[in-house]
Amino acid sequence: MNTAELLRRALRFEFLAAAEGRFLFENVPTAELMAVADELRRMKKPGNKVTWIIDRNVNTTNVCIANCKFCNFYRIPGHAESYITTIETYKKKIEETFRFGGEQLLLQGGHHPELGLKFYTDTFRELKKLYPKLKLHALGPPEIAHISKLEGMKHIDVLAALQEAGLDSLPGAGAEILNDRVRRLISKGKCSGREWLDVMRAAHQLRLTTSATMMFGHVETLDERFEHLVWLREVQSEKPVDAKGFIAFIPWPFQDEGTLLQKLKKVNKQVTGDEYIRMLAMSRIMLPNIDNIQASWLTVGKEVAQLCLHAGANDFGSIMIEENVVSAAGAPHRFTSNGIQEAIREAGFEPQLRTQQYEFRDLPAQMEQQVINY
Repeated sequence: MNTAELLRRALRFEFLAAAEGRFLFENVPTAELMAVADELRRMKKPGNKVTWIIDRNVNTTNVCIANCKFCNFYRIPGHAESYITTIETYKKKIEETFRFGGEQLLLQGGHHPELGLKFYTDTFRELKKLYPKLKLHALGPPEIAHISKLEGMKHIDVLAALQEAGLDSLPGAGAEILNDRVRRLISKGKCSGREWLDVMRAAHQLRLTTSATMMFGHVETLDERFEHLVWLREVQSEKPVDAKGFIAFIPWPFQDEGTLLQKLKKVNKQVTGDEYIRMLAMSRIMLPNIDNIQASWLTVGKEVAQLCLHAGANDFGSIMIEENVVSAAGAPHRFTSNGIQEAIREAGFEPQLRTQQYEFRDLPAQMEQQVINY
């Protein structure tokens, strides 16, 4: 393969095959990959603005029967530390989020064996009744697949019921690596990669905006990483013309602290800062039909995430007022609203507050700065 010709094709927004992406990843210097990805980013997102959002990751429940080997957060049914979040708790957390300038909950949880569709539609309706302006970026394909199995319903019918109850957008949670060899090793109790993609196809048919993710650096091969990107790109190509589909892609490295994968010594190696930057740049190159690429400062830290803004990323994610799942596996980083804006400026860009739909928002006139560490 010819690297110069592959990069020229990338700059024309052509779809590169998985093997071609891997070839570039393995053979092109980091600075050159960064430069190509940065040029693609500037063609896609002209100007000097880097977006960010204020939201809060609240968990509906920590009860889960998926038994993922990378998760320290879940508890089995009946465990003394298990919980289901109450409306009173939601109210407290939503009102705090509003004070911090946020308008959205990233609402996710485990595969609870007894919480069916009615639980979620009732919860969504109650929250929207109490807070009509609240945005619900909620659940994810594995949870939709789980609810569908509990109810004996089609994915699209579950999604339509949730949308009618107040679901605004669907996160790309639970993608990990979409190859089922990997999923059998790390998340056997979750939906297959094909089902994850099928849930997203159904969401796009309903014009629900979604995001896509990739958690890498555990048991997957390089081929499986690039296969993952190609599958996402294919689903995006299938969406209705008037649907946004995958509005963003967020890759992050596996956090292994205290996880079963670490204890079993199944992890290939820790992802370095350089490898993360290269993988993010390749995400921009491999996904020309997904507009926004987000750097995961939560897992890689401020300095690496800042470099990613010169390697194809145009979004810095959320200040993460609250986040429990990734943090439970060792991600220690935190930002205030002022801190995330300063980090973007330090990298040479203009910070721009956004909504989940990547619409620009004005900074609230009054907003509290403290970050709650749970």
